[in-house]
Amino acid sequence: MSKIKLKILGLSSSQSQSGSFALVLGEQNGTRRLPITIGMFEAQAIAIEIEKITPHRPMTHDLFKSFAKAFDYTVHEIMISDLREGVFFAKIVCSGGVEIDSRPSDAIAIGIRFNVPIYTTESIMSEAGIVLFDIGEEEEEEQESTPQEAESVKQVPLEKLQQMLEEALENEDYEQAARLRDEINRRN
Repeated sequence: MSKIKLKILGLSSSQSQSGSFALVLGEQNGTRRLPITIGMFEAQAIAIEIEKITPHRPMTHDLFKSFAKAFDYTVHEIMISDLREGVFFAKIVCSGGVEIDSRPSDAIAIGIRFNVPIYTTESIMSEAGIVLFDIGEEEEEEQESTPQEAESVKQVPLEKLQQMLEEALENEDYEQAARLRDEINRRN
């Protein structure tokens, strides 16, 4: 079985299911994308790790990492291994050849905490992958915030930004927390 290495390209609200998110994975050296619909909590767990935000208390996926380390297990890779009736399946591949069945969202949330590669198979990419041709323009659009958002944050004093960041973290609004953190870092 030939493995295809994937990278996380983005996370966005799902247009098809309310309360869901689309996790977009991209082929490492190609133009195909693999969109996977995931739940809000898993999206949040992935986003806070990508953004390197530290929550006040450990989240479930952080607990898994602590538990694995305590018992000297390491995660080697994440494998999106199957697609049946529109449902993706994954495996968390650990030391000693141990493979743990998982939802892809949980596997990826754990995988990024261990900084391990994510893979899938050619058959899954052929069945569910999407080919994008104008990649550069789309990635630029995803990175932009509205001019009103950028201007309103730029006018806030640094002390107030710190307070807003703490409130966003307490309310588990990690998207807002990431924007505030970026503005604080830009000023420092």
